[in-house]
Amino acid sequence: MNILEKQKRLRFWTIISILVIGIIVFSFLSLNLGAISISPKEVVQTLMGQGSDRQELVLFKFRMPGIILALLIGAGLAVSGTIMQGITQNGLADPGILGINSGAGFAIVLFLYFFQGVIPATSALSTYMLPFIALIGAFTAAILIYAIAWKKGVSPIRLVLVGIGVNAAFGALLTILQLRMDPQNYRQVTIWLSGEIWSANWNFVFALLPWMLILIPIAINKARNLNVFHLGEDVASGLGTHVERERGILLLIAVALAGASVAAGGAIAFLGLVVPHIVRKLVGPLHHYVIPISALLGAFILMAADMIGSNILAPTTIPVGIVVSIVSTPYFVYLLMKTN
Repeated sequence: MNILEKQKRLRFWTIISILVIGIIVFSFLSLNLGAISISPKEVVQTLMGQGSDRQELVLFKFRMPGIILALLIGAGLAVSGTIMQGITQNGLADPGILGINSGAGFAIVLFLYFFQGVIPATSALSTYMLPFIALIGAFTAAILIYAIAWKKGVSPIRLVLVGIGVNAAFGALLTILQLRMDPQNYRQVTIWLSGEIWSANWNFVFALLPWMLILIPIAINKARNLNVFHLGEDVASGLGTHVERERGILLLIAVALAGASVAAGGAIAFLGLVVPHIVRKLVGPLHHYVIPISALLGAFILMAADMIGSNILAPTTIPVGIVVSIVSTPYFVYLLMKTN
């Protein structure tokens, strides 16, 4: 191992350590803050089983599931965006911009619209079904985008433009569905679509956790293929990579991560776009470094955004997707200005 590689590995593990410490610190702060204030000492006592019934209820039933969901959703969206940018070689690729999130959201709202009187949205059955429903919608959007964008191959700019169009189409369909809902469901869906961890309970944590624990490690294992794609399809084929098969597998992983994340956190935009760019500036383009750090950075950013949205105007809550958009939009404009 040469000196340069040692420096990269040291930098990688340093950033990983900083992010893990940051996640632990901000998680602890999130447990303290809220409409019911709990001091750091009381948090520690409650975690050790020595708190009051009220403190245990607040921490274990409400705050802790929300924190874990934010971490899982942030990691899923960040890794999904990293994979999409890798397989398309397009720095503007993102599950939100390309319409994947809208497709997943449309499928979920369609499900809630037709089954709202039969299966309650907060029931365990509905909770475990939603990631699969979102997956169907996300894949429908992905197939539409690739089918329309295909013209002797898929150019990066054409992919983005078609994705924006499909995103707008699903947005219009979502509006039509919302207008036909009763006022209470309309309000709930509107808040959720703006990017809200709308049902922070342990059922959603257990429904989402297997997707992340299975798909993110697979993505890390496929990092070599993403590195090879960066060299071009001809070179990738020459190095023994089955380009179309590996691209299909990676796209499947990216769409599944985005769909599952949307099921729990709504249409959170820009996170999957911004995080990979930040990480590549820190550790370079190699995906076996980029993917793990993207997962942790995405988790950290979304958890911090959720904490800010829940407390900055308390008792009013700002949807986490709005907080992320406010922070990320200037960077998105900057990327657009740099793109040829």
